[in-house]
Amino acid sequence: MGASGSKARGLWPFASASGGGCPEAAAAEQALVRPRGRVVPPFVFTRRGSMFYDEDGDLAHEFYEETIVTKNGQKRAKLRRVHKNLIPQGIVKLDPPHIHVDFPVILYEV
Repeated sequence: MGASGSKARGLWPFASASGGGCPEAAAAEQALVRPRGRVVPPFVFTRRGSMFYDEDGDLAHEFYEETIVTKNGQKRAKLRRVHKNLIPQGIVKLDPPHIHVDFPVILYEV
């Protein structure tokens, strides 16, 4: 998959205000400092769709068309991938919401 996290833009919304240092100091600072500005939720509710619509309104990841090729007097059917006239699916709602990839949490199940 592509760079879906916020690290690709050089911004990590869940980080503390300190630029670096020892983990103990960062943990103490996170415990004492309240976030200023907007609070970023740890959930992702939408994503970019990975499928496409064709001219007929069909939805799929890839589209192929059948072409007839004549070789040495024999007709043979081949599939050719269609790249033109495809419309991206757009934004897709996630049900249930997912946890953001950059959210610092450890999932543990017994």
